[in-house]
Amino acid sequence: MPGAPKMPMPVVFFGHGNPMNALERNSFSEGWARIGVAVPKPVAILSISAHWYTRKTGVTVSPAPQTIHDFGNFPDELFRVQYPAPGAPELAARICEMLKPLEVVADEEWGLDHGTWSVLVHAFPKAGIPVIQLAIDATRPNRFHYDLGAALAPLRDEGVLIIGSGNIVHNLGLVRWRGDGPAYDWADRFDLKVRDLILAGNHAPLIDYPSLGEDAMLSVPTPEHYLPLLYVLGAQRPGDAVSFPVEGMAMGSLSMRSVAIGM
Repeated sequence: MPGAPKMPMPVVFFGHGNPMNALERNSFSEGWARIGVAVPKPVAILSISAHWYTRKTGVTVSPAPQTIHDFGNFPDELFRVQYPAPGAPELAARICEMLKPLEVVADEEWGLDHGTWSVLVHAFPKAGIPVIQLAIDATRPNRFHYDLGAALAPLRDEGVLIIGSGNIVHNLGLVRWRGDGPAYDWADRFDLKVRDLILAGNHAPLIDYPSLGEDAMLSVPTPEHYLPLLYVLGAQRPGDAVSFPVEGMAMGSLSMRSVAIGM
């Protein structure tokens, strides 16, 4: 793509947590802002968000994607947030072509959900970089998502920033909505186990995360917030540096860990 940097773009997983982080200045949102400064300016952003979890592999093709407020029972101020980034229909068409023979549905209706814009309002607040989203196909096994990340990795050489947005630990059923005490022991253990496996470059147990036991089952009761991590790990290349620019737990059972690869 024109304007692509000489070095491959990094790949970043964001632990996005509570949508209110879009409005708040805290250690998490400040970390996202630092990520935006640290990466080379992308020609476009491809986001894999936990909140487009459906029964297809799809990609947004609108030249002006809408800001989707896909939540309830939050302050009106959050519903007024707009992230008017342009779309990238040509990049969407390229993805459809490069992933053949996999059918990738060109979706004109979906826009940018809060898994995407709640972090980008801090990382790239001017909303001037084109952004598209890739849908997560809920009917596919974990390995499919990891392999799809690997198939998308050539976009790194074209100036495209691939991001995943979810949470390594995401158990809403046990969230501490009132107050923010210490994390559950199982949540801390699983978050640190994932960190250690990423540092070791041992992706197999991360793909087959149920094999990691009861801590994994409590931390990932449903897969949609975990799977974006597999896309990011799939796009990793030998020799890529790995760092964790944001760490910490929120509300007892949400890991806010971000994973940066190649930066």
